[in-house]
Amino acid sequence: MEHSPALDQITIAPPRPVSRIGTGHFIMAAVLLMLGYFLIWPVIVLLINSFNTAADWFVEPRAWGFAHWENAFKRPGLVRSLGNTLLVWSLTVGISFPIGVTIAWILARTRIPFGHTLEFLFWVSYMVPSLPTTIAWITLLDPDIGMINVALTRSGLFEQGPFDIFSVPGIVWANLMGHGISIKVMLMTPAFRNMDAALEEAARVGGASNLRTLFKVTLPLMISPMIMVFALQLLRVFQSFETEYLLGMPFGFYVYSTKIYSLIRTPIPNYGEATVLASITLAMISLIIPLQRWILERRRYTTITGSFRPGLVDLGRWNSVNFAILVALLVLLTLGPLCILVLGSFMTRIGYFVLGFTLDHWRLVLSDPVFLKALRTTLVLGGTAAVLSPLLFSIIAYILVRTNLPGRKALDLLVWGGGAIPGILAGLGLLWMFLGTPVLRALFGTIWALMIVVVLQGKTTGVNVMKAVLVQVGADMEEAARVSGAGWIRTYFRIWLPLLMPSLILLAVMNFVSAAGATGSIILLASRDTMTLSLMALELLSLGVSNREAASIISIFIIIITVTGAAAVRYFGQRFGVRHDLTAGTAVR
Repeated sequence: MEHSPALDQITIAPPRPVSRIGTGHFIMAAVLLMLGYFLIWPVIVLLINSFNTAADWFVEPRAWGFAHWENAFKRPGLVRSLGNTLLVWSLTVGISFPIGVTIAWILARTRIPFGHTLEFLFWVSYMVPSLPTTIAWITLLDPDIGMINVALTRSGLFEQGPFDIFSVPGIVWANLMGHGISIKVMLMTPAFRNMDAALEEAARVGGASNLRTLFKVTLPLMISPMIMVFALQLLRVFQSFETEYLLGMPFGFYVYSTKIYSLIRTPIPNYGEATVLASITLAMISLIIPLQRWILERRRYTTITGSFRPGLVDLGRWNSVNFAILVALLVLLTLGPLCILVLGSFMTRIGYFVLGFTLDHWRLVLSDPVFLKALRTTLVLGGTAAVLSPLLFSIIAYILVRTNLPGRKALDLLVWGGGAIPGILAGLGLLWMFLGTPVLRALFGTIWALMIVVVLQGKTTGVNVMKAVLVQVGADMEEAARVSGAGWIRTYFRIWLPLLMPSLILLAVMNFVSAAGATGSIILLASRDTMTLSLMALELLSLGVSNREAASIISIFIIIITVTGAAAVRYFGQRFGVRHDLTAGTAVR
């Protein structure tokens, strides 16, 4: 058989890690100490105090024993909450993952009309935090006063509303319409787009159809980013809070995070059993770490090199069908919830059209001084996370993938281990840390404490997104820079930043949205002076149905802030940053 020159372009040598980075050892030590103190030390403090049998940790003297552990496993609600968590996660991921993979392939590998515009609209759908989306679907699918249920009963088709958002299917639906689908499309579309089309073309030349090429060539090549996204979603289930809290509490359905919150929010907080419940996730995360290490160390997934060549598939009439389906889905994800929130904010009482419309709810919210403070705090937190988080995560990922520095495995364990702790319990650990550290005690209750939390809260997803990109990119361009005499700093800014800029923008948008909509991670650290819009909306909804109109107004502002802020981050990142022209293989300004 003759040797094909095309195979030389496909089979790429594995990335060659850099042996040292000058002062890299000191950088590694500083990174380990800083992340260890803010991510792991609070967890250690909590685990130690899980053996503190005092009824009130902050008032009574410490007394050591195993009472909390014994009571935790005797309490049936704790075990049931874990089962409920896995149920919601399996249903949500089981539905959203294949949908996300399919949409990512359509957007990145086919000639669908306005593909880049549709991809951006999925970004927009992710920019809408899950809390406003959940409030919108409550407005639509409340079994008694939901707009859809009311319309169906008045039409005579049903005697009572057929839909109930306060149910397990309702929770799964709200998660899908929140970030369940959009986050997977965002993470996997760039990976599909960055794959060289040579193998796909070879399969088609051999007589394979588009569908067979997809399953035999494209998806196997994409197994690395897909498994990474899947692993990240396993962590996400323990972090979810708002949707499960608002939809599950009315019918006594507790998941992991809401059970912890209920234990902490009792008149005498049950910190001990809440900590015991959280410790179970450390065992589960130990199963994920070897999986992602295996992915990182495999050598066959380099898909971007200096000879990279993309390609698109023409699906014929299916292009128009796919376009119509995606437009309909995007309406459900973005335009629909916003329209419902706007309509509900002007109603005298949501769901009761006969009562008419009013501006009183808007006057009440806009005149509230707490709202103005919350608006300012939300903007500050979102902007801080958008700027600092991507830079921090890219440096950590570079150290993990491209260097041979000692302590890399410990750093990787810190990143994954910190992500295993639910936001609420991580906030409790940080609460102990701030109160127990004299230097940090002055920061408790201030916006500085919240800034630390929101910058670090996306570390697991952010670092692993950057790792996936670094694994895909071949080492030939970096090695060429080093042969020319460039040091690691110059190489990082002249080679890696141009290559990583699309992913950095992605992380900036994700962290802006995450910080602007944060609830579980900061709810125990915020004060009345540092309340965010999401916390304010959550507090209003927890007080009863009569506050849904005000919560809708706050949700509208959350959407406006996150969409405009995240869009601005994306625009200025592309406008003034450096982007990589993959078709030409060059970095351009």
